[in-house]
Amino acid sequence: MPAVRLERSRAALLVVDVQERLAAVMPQDALAAMVRNVRVLVEGAKVLGLPIVVTEQYPKGLGPTLADLRVALPGTAPVLPKTSFSCCGAGDVMAALDATGRDQWVVAGIEAHVCVFQTARDLAERGRAVHVAADAVLSRTPANLDAGLRLMERSGAILTSTEAVLFDLLGQAGSPEFKTISGLVK
Repeated sequence: MPAVRLERSRAALLVVDVQERLAAVMPQDALAAMVRNVRVLVEGAKVLGLPIVVTEQYPKGLGPTLADLRVALPGTAPVLPKTSFSCCGAGDVMAALDATGRDQWVVAGIEAHVCVFQTARDLAERGRAVHVAADAVLSRTPANLDAGLRLMERSGAILTSTEAVLFDLLGQAGSPEFKTISGLVK
């Protein structure tokens, strides 16, 4: 069983395919909440000094990462194109993940039952601890979202939430980082 405790020195954030044309076909009320949570994860990762990797599924056809997220990304975060559903099937993406030296991956993105699921499964098969922020993933239908979450959990991923991730990484109150993170999740 993978370690449930997230550690700053081991953790990184992977944002999977939160792109314009994919976002356009998502339920819009759920999309707004998911994008907010992904942005909170990005902002929190920056505060905590975690590496961030972003992927785009066939950007020529599905467009770039949503502008709201692009502006939040640090300049050091690679945004990598792919055509394989799993990020692990894309050589450049795997090289970027491996280059971080991290073995705990917080995963968020679109669609839960396709690219996010296949990535979570494949990372777990490669011995990485995978923590899926369930409130920061989405599919076009509730049934596919539910199926994706169940498949990820059966594949060894830990289902969690945006707040649980950030407060686990913090570990305690009283620091300037705590104050910033608390402000992000309000």
